[in-house]
Amino acid sequence: MLKLIRLEWKKNHIKTYIRSAAITAVLLGLFIFALAFLGIANDPDGTLDAAPGTDTISAPIELFTSMAFLIHTSVMLSAFIVSAYKNKTMNLMFSYPIKRQKILASQMIAVWTFNFLALTLTKLAIYLWVFLGARSMQSSFAIDFDMGSLAFYIQRILKSVTIVSMSFIALFVGLAAKSSKAAVVTSFLLIFLTQANVGDFTMSDNAVFPMILTAISFVFAVLSVSNAERKDLT
Repeated sequence: MLKLIRLEWKKNHIKTYIRSAAITAVLLGLFIFALAFLGIANDPDGTLDAAPGTDTISAPIELFTSMAFLIHTSVMLSAFIVSAYKNKTMNLMFSYPIKRQKILASQMIAVWTFNFLALTLTKLAIYLWVFLGARSMQSSFAIDFDMGSLAFYIQRILKSVTIVSMSFIALFVGLAAKSSKAAVVTSFLLIFLTQANVGDFTMSDNAVFPMILTAISFVFAVLSVSNAERKDLT
């Protein structure tokens, strides 16, 4: 399986995605820094323009990093898998003396692992940057995290697992619709469901919902893999 994962990274030019993830991380870091310390989130009178419950710095960090990397993961899954079905290169992959399910699983694991690490490292880098900035500058947002706490790192890891796993739902939709665009659009809808407020309804602060969503995401992953042996490639 490890050889297959490495093959997928090499075949799909992983260096391109490393660059895109790094650029995304830098842009997110600059944006969050500007939100926190340069006053772009403030009203003209200097007060923070944020909804109740989102006046802490972790709120925009979690929102924008989750949004960016869920979309990034869905784009990679579309490139690795959905597009491979569409342009017939999956036919060549499935001609190998290896089960289709194993090949598809290796592609999914390759994308999941890459984006889990990229998202986790991006979050930690941004939190560190904000932490260092807050030592010499006044933040518009309340600093609500403690990088010296083990719980801080556990929470970041678990949230990263949930966000990246959600892309399996987008993959399932993309495969069903035979459309890369459908997978990406689904990732946008998932962001709105989990992070945005719809009236007074939001799932962003629900502690149980991420666990349920992660379980559902892996169910969709299993469904995508289990159908590989019978899936028509035409």
